[in-house]
Amino acid sequence: MKTKLDRLLLNGVIHTMRNEAEVVEALGIQAGKIVFAGSDAEALTRYEADDTIDLARKTVIPGLGDSHMHFYAVCQALTTVDLGGCTSKAEAIARLQNKAAETPKGEWIRGSNFDQSKWDDGEDRLPTRHDLDLASTEHPIVIKRACLHTAVANTAALVRAGIGKGYPAGPGGEIEIEADGYPNGILREQLTNIFDALIPDPLSDPELKRKIMASQLQKMASLGMTTMHTYAADIWKYFEDVDVYAQLDQQGLLPLRVMVYQDRLEKLEGKLAGGREGQKVSSAKVCLGGYKLFCDGSLGSRSAALYEPYADAPEALGIVVEDQQSLESKMLRASRQGIQCAVHAIGDRALDMVVTAVEHTIACLFAEGWTQERIAALPPFRIIHAQLATPELIARMAVLPVVLDVQPVFFLTDMHWVQERLGSERMKNGYLWRTYRKNGLLLTGGSDAPVESCAPMPAIYSAVTRTDLEGWPKGGMQPEEKLSVYEALCLFSKNIPYAVGGEVCTGTLEVGKFADMAVLDRDIFAIPPEEILQVQVLRTMLAGKDTWKCDAAFSEEEV
Repeated sequence: MKTKLDRLLLNGVIHTMRNEAEVVEALGIQAGKIVFAGSDAEALTRYEADDTIDLARKTVIPGLGDSHMHFYAVCQALTTVDLGGCTSKAEAIARLQNKAAETPKGEWIRGSNFDQSKWDDGEDRLPTRHDLDLASTEHPIVIKRACLHTAVANTAALVRAGIGKGYPAGPGGEIEIEADGYPNGILREQLTNIFDALIPDPLSDPELKRKIMASQLQKMASLGMTTMHTYAADIWKYFEDVDVYAQLDQQGLLPLRVMVYQDRLEKLEGKLAGGREGQKVSSAKVCLGGYKLFCDGSLGSRSAALYEPYADAPEALGIVVEDQQSLESKMLRASRQGIQCAVHAIGDRALDMVVTAVEHTIACLFAEGWTQERIAALPPFRIIHAQLATPELIARMAVLPVVLDVQPVFFLTDMHWVQERLGSERMKNGYLWRTYRKNGLLLTGGSDAPVESCAPMPAIYSAVTRTDLEGWPKGGMQPEEKLSVYEALCLFSKNIPYAVGGEVCTGTLEVGKFADMAVLDRDIFAIPPEEILQVQVLRTMLAGKDTWKCDAAFSEEEV
């Protein structure tokens, strides 16, 4: 007698991702989990199902994820003037002018996602208050660079914020000054939050927030995504609340598993069980992750903390947002409670600080009487970005319990200007994905959205080809750092659960794990690398249930 299942998938090319070679034809699903993975013949002999799907030799992979993004910021950016597609400063100003024409005088205008390195004037120069004054002098205007680490304000906004001659930058911030001593409107790092405190948050309207969040989550499901780790940045009003996601789930509007990281430790203390047990993914789709800290800024803003000055700005070494003593104190406090630390570090100097802080934390725990086993039970330390690393830093990381959350999608655009920032010699230490792997480091893949799109396929393409979207440079930049398709897919599927102790539940398509998967229109393992950009998702499932489906692709295939 055959066993009855909820769902049976047949006639597929199913990459389980347990290893690079394993491919099965069929999956059996019961109560949201995989109970069978094998051949069609065996599946048909042993099982019947309420819902049997003929995959028609379509490719199936585990559901994709994003290990580091700011979902609230993604939603918030949709309420601003999007400057991401601008190809010139003039176009950016024109978009702001159009917004000013429909906005009552005196009301704030916000712009997001500008990137001066993509403007065709070739200057790679940040706009100033004088540029934004061309858009309007009757509205306070603030725009944020795509990296989120730099803001530019017009004169009206500076006046509204009380920023004038002699305004103190304070620790962890920077303000550019003109020859006459007046700020030019460019602010970096901690100083950007001055405007966030003044501008009303449009997502304070619960219904608008629910509508925008639900829409964006559905778009992510259409990309084959089943998991995201989203990070708060309260100082910038990028709030994250597990209760909001839980409410969306109750309303049937949450198609992904969500792990929320906070940048205020008090929001986590007393709410997470100690060690990895406190973070393991369970049947609950929503849970708290850990503690986010910042160490520096970004390369695009020249605020990433470097050992040596920027090649194109000899006076700049970047900005250290958190000094060494403070970083070590906060990480130790969190680790004592079993709370995972996830630290932003882009420049080599910042990465050195974080690695030193990890070493310090472990040494302190040993000194306090912790055993090796107890320390090993802690969740790994997450280092976010790690874009620039010396061989010495890599060797130190290789013997530490760290996970590197990298963003291959950054390289699609960074490659056009990063050598100018770093110089050709230092560039040899940048974006070292294969070198990291060779040294035994676990990598996960993210987008840092809204810094870049969270769509996984362009990021996978970047990791595999090391070229931009037009295929430049031929053969790839630093081609020795390319990843295989399997390795790149692992970044966005198999590896992510290992960062949070959830590898027994998700990440691969095997018996006992949740049936989280994406059905593709072609076999990503069998196509030329440049074709990865054309891969389309036909269906996405979370715990065996459809969260997104291209109806035309399956209208005649279900039996």
